[in-house]
Amino acid sequence: MKEPVFIGAATAIITPFSGAGIDYHAYDCLLEKQIDAGIQAIVVCGTTGEASTMSMMEKQELIDHTVRFVKDQCKVIAGIGTNSTEHSIEMAKIAYNCGADSLLAVTPYYNKCTQEGLVQHYCAIADSTPLPLITYNVPGRTGVNIAPETCKRLSAHSKINGLKEAGGNISQVARIKGQCEEDFHIWSGNDDQITAIMSLGGCGVISVLSNIYPKLVVKLVNACLEGNYALSASLQCAYMPFIDGLFSEVNPIPIKAVLSAQGLCEDTLRLPLVPMSSQNRNKLLQILHSLPKE
Repeated sequence: MKEPVFIGAATAIITPFSGAGIDYHAYDCLLEKQIDAGIQAIVVCGTTGEASTMSMMEKQELIDHTVRFVKDQCKVIAGIGTNSTEHSIEMAKIAYNCGADSLLAVTPYYNKCTQEGLVQHYCAIADSTPLPLITYNVPGRTGVNIAPETCKRLSAHSKINGLKEAGGNISQVARIKGQCEEDFHIWSGNDDQITAIMSLGGCGVISVLSNIYPKLVVKLVNACLEGNYALSASLQCAYMPFIDGLFSEVNPIPIKAVLSAQGLCEDTLRLPLVPMSSQNRNKLLQILHSLPKE
């Protein structure tokens, strides 16, 4: 049986920008906050990190910097997914050379390949690297859903470790678990479904919420791992208004607005993303101020 890349809470970390480049001082402070909270893994160059607007050189430098900063205090999972298999393989090799522990690859966007195309795409990436690969299902962004039958086929590959599931369909998660059993691990990709997915046998979460509340997400996930789903559910429900606010505009717009309001980074995004509307920003910050501190 394949061991999961990680068990627990991982943070899909933002990339703080300042002017034309990456603000590494702010980034290091964010990493320190995650490590201190006991986060199990950092996902760098993912959707939340705005990887699609970063150059190859920026991504290579950021992955390398992250690996060197965390120094085995947690795992580093590098986002390498693109809509080109060849480009994704190139990114996988870069991530391996930088010392990443694992890879995360979103389904090819815009191309909208078939299920057979997904199998060949992911197997080609997995064949190109010694690192374990986590597939990433987020059809709301890519227009492609990884079907349970496709997950079953992918689970047969020794390097394909599992799935970050952000499709929002709990029934599909149950079907995947039923078909793949222990050979294909599942992590929640939605902060509003952590408890539900873990109750079906999920290994944890790759979280946006933990950028601002890492201790909370660790506590919520650990409650599930200990079988205390009542505690996990109560925490999940208590923070649902804030989680909803974090996705009231396209991620990572809201999380950057919150982190900026707390002085942790600039509220700078790369076009076509723009800062949060003042109306939604004010609503989100009001919710934040009403919540207990970690």
